Amino acid sequence: MKVLVTGAKGMLGQDLCPELKRQGYDVIPTDYDTLDITNKESINKAFANYSPDIVIHCAAYTNVDKAEEDYENARKLNVLGTENIAIASAEANATLVYISTDYVFDGTKKTPYLPSDSTNPLNIYGKTKLEGEKMVQKYCKKYYIARTSWLYGIHGKNFVETMISLAKNPELKVVDDQIGCPTWTMELINGIVKIINKPYGIYHICGSGSTSWYNFAHEIFKKEGLSANLKPCTTDEFPRKAKRPSYSIMQNTDETGSLTRNWQDALTDYLKSRKVVV
Repeated sequence: MKVLVTGAKGMLGQDLCPELKRQGYDVIPTDYDTLDITNKESINKAFANYSPDIVIHCAAYTNVDKAEEDYENARKLNVLGTENIAIASAEANATLVYISTDYVFDGTKKTPYLPSDSTNPLNIYGKTKLEGEKMVQKYCKKYYIARTSWLYGIHGKNFVETMISLAKNPELKVVDDQIGCPTWTMELINGIVKIINKPYGIYHICGSGSTSWYNFAHEIFKKEGLSANLKPCTTDEFPRKAKRPSYSIMQNTDETGSLTRNWQDALTDYLKSRKVVV
């Protein structure tokens, strides 16, 4: 089965492609230099050449804060680029897997968000990713929307690596009033493989359990045996350009149970794996 991956050079894509190959898929990795998702001619050429059975659309504008002042480019990639991929996938009768985000929610709920819950993004990134979801639903009958959260992986800038690099700071303040589900790229990948054989629709694939950014950092230092002068702070004390939901826990189970492992167990394995790569 041929799987075309967009954004193959990104943090998720660099883990996804080799894992799919390991599991026996015929993987076609593409990125901006081989497939421009904003260019219909480029997309049509790639689909004609490869005739994919599945398309996993990882390519996206993911700089949450920069998107607040760069709406045009965020929309160009996350909405128009996704529309182009959705149209091409539908015309090729290929199944489309679209990677989305917990930031489609506003954080006002007090229990884990279900795939069927109403959306209300607070920032430009979340709004453009939600528009991308709608493009997928508009054009495709065979699709999976995989919402994930607080993603980290060895091949990209992420919270885990940032915390480790800052451990020796005299004082390190981390937000303690935003709650979510940390997700290792490999957990997301395993979840994607699981849902491909399930009914089409929206799925939440994020680390099981939940934590705050502060407690996430505390767990990182604990597992790494690092001493850090870690202090909790509020969102108001650590202003960012893009507003984040205070509560973005997502229900990541289906009729067969959880799609991922506990986030602490995944973090343990990530920290072991990074020592092999770094």
